[in-house]
Amino acid sequence: MKVLIVKLSSLGDVVHAMPAVMDIQAAFPNAQIDWVVERGFAPLAARCAAVHRVIPCDLRRWRKGFFKADTRAQTRAEWHAFKADLQQEAYDVILDLQGLTKSAWVAWLARKAKGGKRYALANRTDGSGYERPTRWVADVAVPITPHIHAVARGRVLCAKALGYDVPAHLNYGLGLAAAQRKPVVALVHGTSRADKEWPLSHWFEIGTRLKQQGFDVALPHGSEAERLRSVAMAEMLPGAVVWPRLSLDQLTTEMAQCTGVIGVDSGLSHIAVALDLPHVQIYNFDTAWRTGPEGLTRQRSVVDCPTPSVDAVWHAWQACLNAEGSAP
Repeated sequence: MKVLIVKLSSLGDVVHAMPAVMDIQAAFPNAQIDWVVERGFAPLAARCAAVHRVIPCDLRRWRKGFFKADTRAQTRAEWHAFKADLQQEAYDVILDLQGLTKSAWVAWLARKAKGGKRYALANRTDGSGYERPTRWVADVAVPITPHIHAVARGRVLCAKALGYDVPAHLNYGLGLAAAQRKPVVALVHGTSRADKEWPLSHWFEIGTRLKQQGFDVALPHGSEAERLRSVAMAEMLPGAVVWPRLSLDQLTTEMAQCTGVIGVDSGLSHIAVALDLPHVQIYNFDTAWRTGPEGLTRQRSVVDCPTPSVDAVWHAWQACLNAEGSAP
């Protein structure tokens, strides 16, 4: 059986789709599972153990390129190359796990095998985007209970489409963190939304407590603004290390070697969950029920408005360490 997963973006959503991919492999060990994803996230999707082939696309960039005279020809050539790559295989099952017009378009372009079917969400779920073309393109639209975690949504959709029960075990397919981890805690302070940030003074206090506990502090960043914030935090925390600008693949490798991660609601924090690291995820409003770590004793969400206190985050971190046995 050949299966195509369509989950294009964003980083957190790509991570949340991984358990569904692993479930399919568990139910059908001989299945060939390919994945269409935005090029920037392709290296991470390729690390998922169940994935046979990643088909990268650049829809975000192509949308702009088609309307610019100086890039139109190159964009058209890249688009045709992507279409040819996508249509190399004929798929028995095409699963649109995103539920948007762009993912429906990709699912429609993909080539079905004789008797193959396209599956998609039949309805919007709470807190997630949904656009009607995903239902129009699908051969089978699968109804999902509206109030559902982002990870469970993909798992339930795949299970209903392919006729198996959702496994009790949650597996992201990235493997466990390194067996010999460094006494380093990564502070993931960067996020795409300002209302998800945690105050700089709180990061300083957490960093100070971690140093007193015997941990070194690492400061990753994904943009110039985040790099400047990392530098400012390092100046406040003697000995803290600002990681160089790393690719997503390199960041995943570096995080896997850490003792744990404390971070805001962001893609990197979700990778920490997928790596099965001790992790505290910080929320300024109650969306943790939908995207936060669940069912894992060494991973906790801390939610408060306008923002969680240092003590609340620290107590959650101690609980994660106690569950893991990772104190230095």
